Amino acid sequence: MFNEKFLEVISKEGVVSIVTTGVDEAHVSNTWNSYLTIVEENKILIPAAAMIKTEKNIDFNNKVKLTLGSHEVMGYRYMGTGFLIEGTAKFLKSGEHFDMMKEKFSFLTRVLEITVTSYKQTL
Repeated sequence: MFNEKFLEVISKEGVVSIVTTGVDEAHVSNTWNSYLTIVEENKILIPAAAMIKTEKNIDFNNKVKLTLGSHEVMGYRYMGTGFLIEGTAKFLKSGEHFDMMKEKFSFLTRVLEITVTSYKQTL
């Protein structure tokens, strides 16, 4: 599902913004490109240590948006590109993907699993 440009962006360091919506308003939490792990065709795993408000919002409304980018990857016309990802999310507290992520990121308490429904290059 993910094209070469997207894979190149997540191989470079940059900030990932995770947007969720709860009862009252949107909430944004951040992580790093290097923390994203792609599994299966359309799933992204992200280690979570805090993300308390994010989890609460996902329990209410599992739709999420993520933005990420890197100034080190050529965009449409200039250096630097980014992506907007939309999908659904849930937190994993056990299982094969949890165990695999715990091996890579010992600090995590849960794993945020994003099932991607769409993604597009924005720059």
